[in-house]
Amino acid sequence: MSAKDSTLEQILETIRGFDGVLELAPGPGSEHPEISWGDHFFYYAPDGRVPTNRQPYATIVTKDYPDDVGSRLSAADRWRLNIHVGMPLFTELLGYPPDAIQQAAIDFSETDVFLPHPLYGAFGWVCIVDPAARTTDRAIDAFAQAHRADRRRVVRRDGGGPASAQHD
Repeated sequence: MSAKDSTLEQILETIRGFDGVLELAPGPGSEHPEISWGDHFFYYAPDGRVPTNRQPYATIVTKDYPDDVGSRLSAADRWRLNIHVGMPLFTELLGYPPDAIQQAAIDFSETDVFLPHPLYGAFGWVCIVDPAARTTDRAIDAFAQAHRADRRRVVRRDGGGPASAQHD
Protein backbone atom coordinates (compact mmCIF):
# COMPACT_ATOMS: atom_id res chain seq x y z
CA MET A 1 0.00 0.00 0.00
CA SER A 2 1.40 3.41 -0.96
CA ALA A 3 1.72 6.27 1.53
CA LYS A 4 -1.10 8.06 -0.31
CA ASP A 5 -3.37 5.01 -0.04
CA SER A 6 -2.45 4.72 3.63
CA THR A 7 -3.38 8.37 4.28
CA LEU A 8 -6.69 7.95 2.45
CA GLU A 9 -7.48 4.82 4.47
CA GLN A 10 -6.49 6.59 7.72
CA ILE A 11 -8.82 9.48 6.94
CA LEU A 12 -11.67 7.18 5.89
CA GLU A 13 -11.27 5.02 9.00
CA THR A 14 -11.39 8.07 11.26
CA ILE A 15 -14.40 9.62 9.52
CA ARG A 16 -16.32 6.35 9.53
CA GLY A 17 -16.08 6.43 13.33
CA PHE A 18 -17.99 9.72 13.63
CA ASP A 19 -21.40 9.42 15.28
CA GLY A 20 -24.20 9.45 12.71
CA VAL A 21 -21.94 9.70 9.66
CA LEU A 22 -23.26 8.39 6.37
CA GLU A 23 -20.69 7.67 3.68
CA LEU A 24 -21.98 7.38 0.14
CA ALA A 25 -19.37 5.65 -2.04
CA PRO A 26 -20.94 5.01 -5.47
CA GLY A 27 -19.61 2.20 -7.60
CA PRO A 28 -20.47 0.05 -10.59
CA GLY A 29 -24.04 -1.16 -10.47
CA SER A 30 -25.27 1.72 -8.33
CA GLU A 31 -27.91 4.18 -9.46
CA HIS A 32 -25.36 7.01 -9.25
CA PRO A 33 -23.64 8.53 -12.30
CA GLU A 34 -20.52 6.72 -13.44
CA ILE A 35 -18.41 9.84 -12.93
CA SER A 36 -19.06 9.58 -9.18
CA TRP A 37 -17.84 6.00 -8.91
CA GLY A 38 -14.85 5.74 -6.59
CA ASP A 39 -15.61 9.02 -4.81
CA HIS A 40 -16.94 9.44 -1.27
CA PHE A 41 -19.67 11.80 -0.02
CA PHE A 42 -20.27 12.42 3.69
CA TYR A 43 -23.43 13.47 5.51
CA TYR A 44 -24.69 13.55 9.04
CA ALA A 45 -27.55 11.05 8.65
CA PRO A 46 -28.02 8.84 11.71
CA ASP A 47 -31.03 7.19 10.06
CA GLY A 48 -28.70 5.79 7.37
CA ARG A 49 -30.61 7.39 4.49
CA VAL A 50 -28.93 9.68 1.97
CA PRO A 51 -30.43 13.15 2.45
CA THR A 52 -32.28 14.55 -0.53
CA ASN A 53 -32.57 18.09 0.80
CA ARG A 54 -28.90 19.04 1.27
CA GLN A 55 -25.41 18.59 -0.07
CA PRO A 56 -22.69 16.55 1.65
CA TYR A 57 -20.48 18.44 4.10
CA ALA A 58 -17.34 16.78 2.74
CA THR A 59 -16.23 14.72 -0.22
CA ILE A 60 -13.23 12.79 -1.41
CA VAL A 61 -12.81 12.86 -5.17
CA THR A 62 -10.46 10.65 -7.12
CA LYS A 63 -10.67 12.14 -10.59
CA ASP A 64 -11.17 15.38 -12.46
CA TYR A 65 -14.74 16.44 -13.18
CA PRO A 66 -15.52 18.27 -16.44
CA ASP A 67 -15.78 21.68 -14.74
CA ASP A 68 -13.04 21.02 -12.17
CA VAL A 69 -9.66 20.02 -13.64
CA GLY A 70 -7.21 22.37 -11.89
CA SER A 71 -6.25 19.85 -9.22
CA ARG A 72 -5.00 17.46 -11.92
CA LEU A 73 -6.66 14.46 -10.33
CA SER A 74 -6.48 12.49 -13.57
CA ALA A 75 -2.81 11.78 -12.81
CA ALA A 76 -2.18 8.42 -11.16
CA ASP A 77 -2.76 8.12 -7.40
CA ARG A 78 -4.03 11.70 -6.91
CA TRP A 79 -7.14 12.49 -4.87
CA ARG A 80 -8.61 15.48 -3.11
CA LEU A 81 -10.34 15.97 0.21
CA ASN A 82 -13.03 18.71 0.12
CA ILE A 83 -14.55 20.05 3.35
CA HIS A 84 -17.22 22.68 3.99
CA VAL A 85 -15.59 24.42 6.96
CA GLY A 86 -17.52 27.71 6.95
CA MET A 87 -16.17 31.22 6.84
CA PRO A 88 -14.29 31.47 10.19
CA LEU A 89 -12.34 28.20 9.86
CA PHE A 90 -11.69 28.89 6.16
CA THR A 91 -10.07 32.19 7.19
CA GLU A 92 -8.07 30.49 9.94
CA LEU A 93 -6.77 27.75 7.63
CA LEU A 94 -5.98 29.93 4.62
CA GLY A 95 -5.19 33.29 6.21
CA TYR A 96 -7.85 35.19 4.26
CA PRO A 97 -11.64 35.08 4.00
CA PRO A 98 -13.50 33.34 1.19
CA ASP A 99 -14.42 36.63 -0.46
CA ALA A 100 -10.71 37.41 -0.94
CA ILE A 101 -9.87 34.37 -3.08
CA GLN A 102 -7.59 35.24 -5.99
CA GLN A 103 -8.29 32.30 -8.34
CA ALA A 104 -5.57 33.25 -10.83
CA ALA A 105 -2.87 33.24 -8.14
CA ILE A 106 -3.63 29.72 -6.86
CA ASP A 107 -2.07 26.50 -8.08
CA PHE A 108 -4.96 24.13 -7.35
CA SER A 109 -2.71 21.14 -8.09
CA GLU A 110 -0.36 21.84 -5.17
CA THR A 111 -0.28 18.92 -2.75
CA ASP A 112 -0.49 18.67 1.05
CA VAL A 113 -1.65 22.27 1.59
CA PHE A 114 -5.02 23.78 2.40
CA LEU A 115 -6.48 25.59 -0.59
CA PRO A 116 -9.84 27.14 -1.33
CA HIS A 117 -12.03 24.68 -3.21
CA PRO A 118 -11.70 25.53 -6.93
CA LEU A 119 -15.48 25.87 -7.38
CA TYR A 120 -16.96 26.29 -3.89
CA GLY A 121 -14.27 28.21 -2.01
CA ALA A 122 -16.42 31.34 -1.91
CA PHE A 123 -18.96 29.33 0.10
CA GLY A 124 -16.47 28.28 2.81
CA TRP A 125 -15.14 25.07 1.24
CA VAL A 126 -11.45 24.13 1.48
CA CYS A 127 -9.60 21.30 -0.21
CA ILE A 128 -6.34 19.40 0.03
CA VAL A 129 -4.84 17.46 -2.85
CA ASP A 130 -3.07 14.36 -1.54
CA PRO A 131 -3.09 15.18 2.18
CA ALA A 132 0.10 14.03 3.90
CA ALA A 133 2.21 14.87 6.96
CA ARG A 134 1.62 18.64 6.87
CA THR A 135 -2.17 18.53 6.65
CA THR A 136 -3.67 15.19 7.66
CA ASP A 137 -4.18 15.86 11.38
CA ARG A 138 -5.58 19.34 10.79
CA ALA A 139 -7.76 18.00 7.96
CA ILE A 140 -9.27 15.39 10.28
CA ASP A 141 -9.95 18.14 12.85
CA ALA A 142 -11.61 20.28 10.16
CA PHE A 143 -13.63 17.27 9.02
CA ALA A 144 -14.83 16.69 12.59
CA GLN A 145 -15.86 20.34 12.89
CA ALA A 146 -17.75 20.11 9.58
CA HIS A 147 -19.47 16.94 10.80
CA ARG A 148 -20.55 18.63 14.04
CA ALA A 149 -21.82 21.66 12.11
CA ASP A 150 -23.88 19.43 9.80
CA ARG A 151 -25.26 17.60 12.83
CA ARG A 152 -26.29 20.92 14.42
CA ARG A 153 -28.05 21.97 11.21
CA VAL A 154 -29.89 18.65 10.97
CA VAL A 155 -30.96 18.67 14.62
CA ARG A 156 -32.09 22.30 14.37
CA ARG A 157 -33.98 21.62 11.13
CA ASP A 158 -35.64 18.53 12.58
CA GLY A 159 -36.56 20.30 15.82
CA GLY A 160 -34.59 17.84 17.94
CA GLY A 161 -32.82 18.30 21.22
CA PRO A 162 -29.41 19.85 21.81
CA ALA A 163 -27.18 19.41 18.81
CA SER A 164 -24.04 19.14 20.88
CA ALA A 165 -25.30 16.35 23.14
CA GLN A 166 -23.51 13.61 21.20
CA HIS A 167 -19.78 13.35 20.61
CA ASP A 168 -17.85 12.19 17.57
